Amino acid sequence: MMVARAMALPVAAPQEPARVLHGAADARDLSIEWAALSLPELLAQAVVRFGDRLAVGSSFGKEGLVVLDHLRRIRAGVPVLFLETGYHFPETLAFRDRLVQEWGLNVQNLRAPQTVAEQDAEYGKDLFSRDPDTCCKNRKVAPLRRALVGYDAWLTGLRRDQHEGRKDVPLVEWQELEPGGTGVFKINPLVQWTRPEVERYLEEHHLPRHPLWDQGYGSIGCAPCTRKLRPGEHERAGRWSGFEKRECGIHLMGKPPAPDPL
Repeated sequence: MMVARAMALPVAAPQEPARVLHGAADARDLSIEWAALSLPELLAQAVVRFGDRLAVGSSFGKEGLVVLDHLRRIRAGVPVLFLETGYHFPETLAFRDRLVQEWGLNVQNLRAPQTVAEQDAEYGKDLFSRDPDTCCKNRKVAPLRRALVGYDAWLTGLRRDQHEGRKDVPLVEWQELEPGGTGVFKINPLVQWTRPEVERYLEEHHLPRHPLWDQGYGSIGCAPCTRKLRPGEHERAGRWSGFEKRECGIHLMGKPPAPDPL
């Protein structure tokens, strides 16, 4: 699906509403209100609605670069939450540092309470090879949940066509951080974009490229849990190869667990 977009930046800021937004009903209302907006218009709305309480989550993948390239033109200094798991490819860390220098990004490196060595001591070496769900929970979900308590909304790079489990992702959703307690709006401005659209944007705007993309990697996560794609494979097939796992868990926070198969 091709989505018309106005690329002129910066975008004039809309009037800030007086009413405080909170909860799933307001997330649905925002999804409807913003549905027809271009990406820069939507990001401008988010900046005005949430101000200093807005962050963006990114591991500097292709979709993240599209969001960050727009956002840095609308409002510089929005916190970029990067999950420093202790298992990243050196190329990913170097790419992060390059973007900090060239784009002036305000990257916040989120770390797990335990170092890799401390996790190995408690759970046994290489937990990711035996129980990747617990490893992701420890090194990604818990640090992000803790960091998001300080914000009202965060931006992601989710697309509906990335895999079957994301086909119904809304534009804006409410994400509970504590049952019945604090929560945050998760804004997914690229849900209607397709992979070719993302690739075309990167090429047309001459954005920096992660060095591993040209070596056959698709979606890039932690080094032990990411492999190169084989010919004809889907872009996320290289993540958690050998496991029935498609998500690290950060996009499942606040959602009820999937029912066990009969």
